[in-house]
Amino acid sequence: MTQEDKKQLEQYYRDYREMFKVQGWNNLLSDMTQSANTLNSIEACESEKDLYFRKGQLAVIASLLNLEAQTDTLEQQLEEEEEEELEVA
Repeated sequence: MTQEDKKQLEQYYRDYREMFKVQGWNNLLSDMTQSANTLNSIEACESEKDLYFRKGQLAVIASLLNLEAQTDTLEQQLEEEEEEELEVA
């Protein structure tokens, strides 16, 4: 990974960190949690197509709800890779 790539990736993660601090992000997560609870019932599914549609909706919601943890994990991995590169050099 080039230095420019590293700078861009660091900025990318900083932008996410800033987003996670905004009240609007917390509001979105709250709304998504409520939506997930509503959608997470197969009783309202009228067809197999509806079931798969709900499954897709829940997958998108789960991705949003887990974005901060995923970002943390990716940042840690990047830091570990950089440390390994420094040790090898």
